[in-house]
Amino acid sequence: MARTRKTITLYEKIEKAQDAVEKTKARYDAAVRELKDLLEKKDAQRKQELLKAAENSLRSFDEIMAFLTGDTDD
Repeated sequence: MARTRKTITLYEKIEKAQDAVEKTKARYDAAVRELKDLLEKKDAQRKQELLKAAENSLRSFDEIMAFLTGDTDD
């Protein structure tokens, strides 16, 4: 009879471990979503800053584009 109890305990441990993995994966997925959202917001902010800097620049559009693309026509 002792073996039956060990088998049940093993199955219970497996079930608990599966539950723990599922909960951990859910937390991981939520953290990844949050990170992705934050990185997208950061990217949008940086694009806005770049646009403002270009608008307030004394350089022409062509000069800015040449600088950004690395064209060095002297």
